[in-house]
Amino acid sequence: MNRATPGMRRIARRLMVGEAAGKGSGSTMPAAAFPVTDRLRPHLATLVGKGGVRALLTRALVLASTEVAWLSAVHVNANGDLEGLDAIRADLDPGEFLEGRVVLLAELVGLLVAFIGPGLTIRLMSEIWPLIPLEDWDLGKEDDRETAT
Repeated sequence: MNRATPGMRRIARRLMVGEAAGKGSGSTMPAAAFPVTDRLRPHLATLVGKGGVRALLTRALVLASTEVAWLSAVHVNANGDLEGLDAIRADLDPGEFLEGRVVLLAELVGLLVAFIGPGLTIRLMSEIWPLIPLEDWDLGKEDDRETAT
């Protein structure tokens, strides 16, 4: 089941674009960078441990790869890092690469909402990205998660 709502996708896109803008032009960002998940990972490790981070990211990858085929070539290593991106990014249009990252992050957020609830997920995300107003953290209603595609 896909747990990512349209609101989660909007948040994911905003975070991905914001992180890229904070790093300057896309060409200066390392090829393997998923900066949002890189920032989120240590906070998640505190909450669920390294094994939990690996499990969440792996599950998010499986869910996201049903929509974005190139994500199936990415995997999560023992440290919870995403690997297999260097060659893939070189073959993709920047828009395709961004869309894959957005879908992956939206699925990860959907899993967090399912496991720890929307309140704790919003609190976690707003601690990492405090400049985003609380009212912008629209994680959708339960009904939206059931029908999201």
